[in-house]
Amino acid sequence: MTKGWLYGCLVALISLNACHGSAQELVLADNNNSEYKIIIPVQATKLEKHAAQVLQDYVQRVSGVQLTIQDDHASLSTPGIYIGHTVKEKKIIPGKIPAEGSLLLSDGKDLVFYGGSGKGLIYGVYGFIEKYLHCKKISNDSAIIAVAKKIVIPGHVREESKPQFIYREVYYPASHDAEYLEWNQLQQFEDLWGLWGHSYDKLVPAKTYFKPHPEYYALVKGTRQPTQLCLSNEDVYKIVVDGLKTRMAANPDAVYWSVSPNDDIGYCECDKCKAANDAQGSPSGSLIQFVNRIAAAFPDKTITTLAYGFTHRAPKDLKPAPNVYIFLSDIDAYRDKPLLTEGSAGAFRNDVKAWGALTPNLFVWDYITEFTNYLAPFPNFRTLQPNMQFFMENGVKGVFAQGSGDTYSEWAELRSYLTAKLLENDKADVNQLTTDFLNAYYGPAAIYMQQYKDLLEEKMLASHRKLDIYGNPVNEWNSYLTPEFLDQYSVILDNAEAAVENNATLLDRVIRARLPLEYSVLQQARFYGIEKFGVFVKDRSGQWTVKPKLAEKISRFVANCKKAGVTELSEGGLTPDQYQAEWDAILKAGVTPTRATDATVTLQYPFAPDYPAKGNRTLVDGTPGYNDFSYNWLCFYGVPMVATLDLGRVVALSNIKMHFLDDPRHWIFQPEKIAVEVSVDGMNYHSIKDITNRAPEEHYDLSIKEYNAESKAQARYIRITANNLPKLPEWRYRDNKKPMIACDEIYVQ
Repeated sequence: MTKGWLYGCLVALISLNACHGSAQELVLADNNNSEYKIIIPVQATKLEKHAAQVLQDYVQRVSGVQLTIQDDHASLSTPGIYIGHTVKEKKIIPGKIPAEGSLLLSDGKDLVFYGGSGKGLIYGVYGFIEKYLHCKKISNDSAIIAVAKKIVIPGHVREESKPQFIYREVYYPASHDAEYLEWNQLQQFEDLWGLWGHSYDKLVPAKTYFKPHPEYYALVKGTRQPTQLCLSNEDVYKIVVDGLKTRMAANPDAVYWSVSPNDDIGYCECDKCKAANDAQGSPSGSLIQFVNRIAAAFPDKTITTLAYGFTHRAPKDLKPAPNVYIFLSDIDAYRDKPLLTEGSAGAFRNDVKAWGALTPNLFVWDYITEFTNYLAPFPNFRTLQPNMQFFMENGVKGVFAQGSGDTYSEWAELRSYLTAKLLENDKADVNQLTTDFLNAYYGPAAIYMQQYKDLLEEKMLASHRKLDIYGNPVNEWNSYLTPEFLDQYSVILDNAEAAVENNATLLDRVIRARLPLEYSVLQQARFYGIEKFGVFVKDRSGQWTVKPKLAEKISRFVANCKKAGVTELSEGGLTPDQYQAEWDAILKAGVTPTRATDATVTLQYPFAPDYPAKGNRTLVDGTPGYNDFSYNWLCFYGVPMVATLDLGRVVALSNIKMHFLDDPRHWIFQPEKIAVEVSVDGMNYHSIKDITNRAPEEHYDLSIKEYNAESKAQARYIRITANNLPKLPEWRYRDNKKPMIACDEIYVQ
């Protein structure tokens, strides 16, 4: 925003005030009457008409007065509200307003709304409606109207605004509400990008080209793989250019075009690609070299590319072209502390500075939800503002704040609203915004919703546990989600429900906010199994039965999920109906008998500390694992599982059964070999079963494999040795990964 533009506005205002006298209050409506008309240009644009209609609508909804919209005239005897390129605007605004900026002027008689390019005009109108008409649009529900018989604004106003970032997206269900977007100055990638995100496979589809032309794709460990493109292949360049030409012709209004690696591993190691990467000290070397060539072919277009995964590190000195934007991901950082101080964000902080030294065109792909469990409590509110300020201070020009997308998730409304307001103004008073939101959205329940939010954050900070976007609510080390704390949170929400029990709309909102607690209780029931807080209890006859009212609780949770708009419980995960089906199977299966429950377990090698489950006891807690490897499974990363069970006494065996998870997406494979041995004295073992598995073929399906070792031996000690693969298969290779095995339970029958 130039000093000259501001000075011109000031001069214009002085002149106008000299004509109209000292500034007076402007009464836009009073007791169902108004002298004002809304004035638009004679040949008004679609945006100008839209802005006028929005203002007319909200003045009527607030005051009951419908202002007339009329075309511009050189002179008007009655006061006017001028919108867009009117004669009035041309007289008083000598300079150019910045892109997406807006200007509001009053001269003691008239109001003038004017906007820069893009949607600046409508942003200004909605800003006026919020500030002066005291209406709010805080979610994808209807706007909140402050009814008033009289609308009065100051007679002398000069307010200009401009979005802090050129790209602003908060990816939550509210982002599909067009008015919510305009009111909160947000955008959608569907509206801006002709091609979005990971795009190699869209530009050069492997299903079309890989078989006839494997040379188009990455050479990984000596073998061509359809994971990424070979960026030094001239035909690949030509195919991408031709494809973009076709797409651009079909979508000429798109602002950005993504040329970005697939969401996969295995970048090209051919001689030419390797030389480019080696020269720049990062796989981003060949990427930027390629993207710069694409940008040169389309000098009037903006090309974006992802600094994510193996391309996160900036090249040594190869600068992106002026029309290239780098989209940098902060995916590896925990979220309990701000990015500025969080240890796991160190690489991201370095990346921001390194990329910033090469280009001023930097976007950030930020993450503000837990992807593996959208409904899990994820108290990251204290990091939202410092993270946005970190982006601003480091020259970031755009932010994609990835929430839960189309599906409802924990605190979706509040987290979306606060992030939107911080994108607008990173120095906003977050505490006041939160208070205003809770009061407006929950009414009399607001005080309890604030208590719930504050207590959850307090317990999380006191626990010193990490907030992982790939975490879960069932790890018993996550002490802010212990059953005892969940009960405390539940009592607060009981009070919230009681406060609004006579208001169906507000009650539904509180019930929706309670879903994360109910989800945590249900997931933890799976975790605890036959223990306290688990799924099953013993009846008077000593038989395991489903805990009373649990089935009813599950059904109620699923019904409330559907009512709230939950379409999937995790990224690409289960629908509520599928979750119900999982539970139906769990309840039907019951408890599998085993003599090993609570046996002493000794491990020769440590389990993976990132997934502690119940420690050694995981193998003998009587509770099976399910489809989520992060709980109820004991994982071993790059080492064998050598587990010795002490049953406490010699027993007659009939079968030893165990399950191993097969989940290649998370680098979890079946053991290469399994050996089952038994002993009476713990010193002398003999084998009862040896199992050898074939090398895994490429697949990405999740399944649970059962292994049995039948025997009529007598033993007190059982030793299971399960060997990891010696190395990752080529089709799932990654430099910083080792193969993992995961075992859930060892049943002794």
